[in-house]
Amino acid sequence: MFLANSIEERIREAIATGDFDNLEGAGKPLDLDDYFAAPEDVRMGYSVLKSNKFVPEEIDRLKEIGELKEQIKSCADENKKRNLIKVLNEKTLAFNLIMERNRRR
Repeated sequence: MFLANSIEERIREAIATGDFDNLEGAGKPLDLDDYFAAPEDVRMGYSVLKSNKFVPEEIDRLKEIGELKEQIKSCADENKKRNLIKVLNEKTLAFNLIMERNRRR
């Protein structure tokens, strides 16, 4: 009972000092579709990762690859374009290695 009272007291203090003001998503309805679409045994883990803005490494690589492709399309300088293509090839190789590692698990 002491723990519950202590938690409630801390929540009241946080409300009074405005710690909960201007939180991300304030005033917006919760979208729980993804949460309930996940298997029950991994929901909490996924929820913790998502709320802490964790992104899997392969998703980061795909984002970087997409951004590099856009930069290459709009690049007029041939030297810079060659460098961007080199970086794109390295990122693509890194992505492929990650995916191969994940397949072997």
